[in-house]
Amino acid sequence: MKIKLQHAPYVANKIAFDLFNSTFIEEKASIERLQKTIFDTLEADIKTEIALDEKVRILLEENLEEIEFMRADERQLFWMIKKQVAQDNDFPLNWDDRYSNLAHQILNALTESKLISYSLSDNAIKNLIFKAIDSYVKLYDETEEVVLEKLKNYKRKLVAGSDEYELIFNKLYEEELKKKGYL
Repeated sequence: MKIKLQHAPYVANKIAFDLFNSTFIEEKASIERLQKTIFDTLEADIKTEIALDEKVRILLEENLEEIEFMRADERQLFWMIKKQVAQDNDFPLNWDDRYSNLAHQILNALTESKLISYSLSDNAIKNLIFKAIDSYVKLYDETEEVVLEKLKNYKRKLVAGSDEYELIFNKLYEEELKKKGYL
């Protein structure tokens, strides 16, 4: 699953809670500082992917006439070009590689800021961060299904994509995360 910008606070919370509750990590700052540093790292990574997507869109737009002439599948071309642009920019698109890279970046940000110290290997801490990201991603799919079911049974019919729909979706989503201990 692609981590979107609106997921970053939830993922940051999950990672910070897992680190804070870990017995082999000594926190040198508040959980809020951990969350902020983790969020900033996640946000930078997500914005990098957004910039890559925009670069690909521009390339497609510049060659739109040729694409239409050849009757090429734009979605397939988008992914082919994105794969090449990501490779040129050393940006992993494979989710396992991406989460592993993110875990490394987060660990570096936390240690460089001297927000945590630990006696285990870096890999053990990176694995803890990786698992937190991965568990959130799996949880998102489950939680989204629960929220969508609640929205189907909502008294008022909401138009998907409307501001009201998004507001209620986010409220129900946060309630489900609280029930599961992620907030």
